[in-house]
Amino acid sequence: MDITFLMNSLWVMFSAILVIFMLGGFILLEAGSTRMKNAGHIAGKTIFTFGLSSLVFWAVGYAFIFGSNGNLFIGLSDFFYSGYDIEGLSLSGSVFFLFQLAFAGISITIALGGFAERAKLSVYVLFTLLFAALVYPVVAHWIWGGGWLAEHGKQDFAGSTVVHLTGAMAALAATILLKPRIGKYNKDGSTNNIYGHNQVYTALGVLILWIGWFGFNAGSTLSVDGGFFGFVALNTNLAAGSGAVAALIISWLVLGKSDVPTILNGALAGLVAITASCAFVDTWAAVVIGFIAGILVFYSARFFEKRKIDDPIFALSVHGTAGVWGTLSTGFFATPQLATVGLPGLFYGGGFEQLGVQALGVATSGAYAFGVSFILLLVCKYILKGLRVTEEEEILGLDVSEHGSFGYPELIFSQKDNKMSS
Repeated sequence: MDITFLMNSLWVMFSAILVIFMLGGFILLEAGSTRMKNAGHIAGKTIFTFGLSSLVFWAVGYAFIFGSNGNLFIGLSDFFYSGYDIEGLSLSGSVFFLFQLAFAGISITIALGGFAERAKLSVYVLFTLLFAALVYPVVAHWIWGGGWLAEHGKQDFAGSTVVHLTGAMAALAATILLKPRIGKYNKDGSTNNIYGHNQVYTALGVLILWIGWFGFNAGSTLSVDGGFFGFVALNTNLAAGSGAVAALIISWLVLGKSDVPTILNGALAGLVAITASCAFVDTWAAVVIGFIAGILVFYSARFFEKRKIDDPIFALSVHGTAGVWGTLSTGFFATPQLATVGLPGLFYGGGFEQLGVQALGVATSGAYAFGVSFILLLVCKYILKGLRVTEEEEILGLDVSEHGSFGYPELIFSQKDNKMSS
């Protein structure tokens, strides 16, 4: 067997593992950003929904994206993937399948962030089935599976649009339909901060995601040939660092303090933004892209807050706003040497054509993901007789109301013991 085939397979397998391990980062990030009474629920539903989305991707998701038969809108073959090798692909077909499955799992995890602290577990289950079959694969086919946006030369190397914007638009639909958490907004329109219970968890989650992103972006080269994956990894790291620095600066200037959640969101925003362009831009542009993302995420979070859109883990700003900017950025910064898809960007003499294609991709993919997710959530609401737990269950916490257990049992029972002894 060809050594290149084996090395490519090993590299992409390692990258798939890194991407799947990002779920650990999301568990810590989401749990740390919310209250301890929901921590066990967040951890458990993340694992379960990834397992469920894996089965859906195996049955229909992969076929809808990469099916050899079909049209410019959707693939229509290769259902229930059985492990066969893929013609024209210089690595194991099973490894490629697992790598793509990991991306689908990350997108649904982002989408479910919009449900945090108030949705029924049954809603997570049903919506995961529907999103993994009818939302993510369609957008992925348009851009990565030879669909109509691919025909226009849409640039999205590792998924600022396909993974992040798609997930964020589903999260937006959820936040609108679920409405804010109890106690988030007062009758006079003022806002109460509902603080996450553990910033150390949140920071560790971001670090795990940062490391996992090397699999996400550099792994998308699908090859070790020429070592180009190293350049992609370098751009990824530069953008993340730049985003964190920009977020620190803007929070310090506006708030008078270097806000920790903003810094963490800045790093993630830089990672999301560079995901589309990491293989198409020079290193200096990666720094600029990440820096702008770090500023945008700060103002985006304030924008949604003022409009009473309760987004506990900042999915809309980190994955949505930064995903839009990252997708558009190739229309400015893609170089003639690196733009293996589409055309060079505006700053390299390519004019507005590629920027227009990128904007078209953002508008259509975002609208599809939001619109279909909104409809699917209405279907879930009808079938399950509501999306949200009762007021009593929400106040008690989803650990107890949905699972009958505690994420922090020793703390809960020690508090009860103290009350009894007093």
